[in-house]
Amino acid sequence: MLRRLLEREPVVVAPGVFNPLSAVAARRAGFAALYVSGAAFSASLALPDLGLFTLTELADFVRRVYRACGLPLVVDADTGFGEALNVLAAVRELEWAGAAAIQLEDQPLPKKCGHLSGKSVVPSEEMARKVAAAASARRHALIVARTDARAVEGLDGAVRRALLYREAGADILFPEALESEAEFAEFARRVGGWLLANMTEFGRSPYLTAQRFAELGYRLVIFPVTALRAAMKAAEEVFEALRRDGTQVAVLDRLQTRAELYDRIGYAAYEEWDAELAQRFREGGQG
Repeated sequence: MLRRLLEREPVVVAPGVFNPLSAVAARRAGFAALYVSGAAFSASLALPDLGLFTLTELADFVRRVYRACGLPLVVDADTGFGEALNVLAAVRELEWAGAAAIQLEDQPLPKKCGHLSGKSVVPSEEMARKVAAAASARRHALIVARTDARAVEGLDGAVRRALLYREAGADILFPEALESEAEFAEFARRVGGWLLANMTEFGRSPYLTAQRFAELGYRLVIFPVTALRAAMKAAEEVFEALRRDGTQVAVLDRLQTRAELYDRIGYAAYEEWDAELAQRFREGGQG
């Protein structure tokens, strides 16, 4: 389904989700694909984005999100949980969990947020082996190859790596932390094909709209941590009000109503199923 979206749409916007209910909210808002961010998942576990969660934890999360929303998920698998053989296992596990695309990056462990200083990258051939392993293991998922080389080897290094990763089997190329619109444009011109742009907040990249990225040649735009940042800011403000006032009255107008929450989680459908099962049992008992 993600492949069809990329073939059909001028640009696909995939907001980051941080739990199954946020995925339902994104689907309700009209998005056709979602992003499972390693940074957002780490933060939801109260962990820094250093590659500290396990493949089992990520696959379980992906499974829950996919079951809740049914949308194509682009899943951030960080560095692939090890070497090429580990990547094989990770791709299979994440595909079974519901991933429509699996993203790998060329940093060593412990990896860093792509917009922080002090990053390093593994040799390009090492990353190419991981990409080739991922491409050989997948059944239908797209492989996203992210390069953090802009901060280490400059834009030329990022371009060289992207071309090598495509040759190794990557379907989508992701240049992390480009620093100007001109750099995004040059990368697209020199690399071509399906490209992903990361529109995170408070980082090195300028704020560009999805439409502008489409004009520059990018087919997929992610907003990895936006919703989590908004939700946690709101939650902190509510906790402060509760502690200050001893009541939620001052923030009632900022809360989902009971009816709204029940609508999002399909409460009525479960009641209907329960009533239907009870009716069938009664009818069967009478027979």
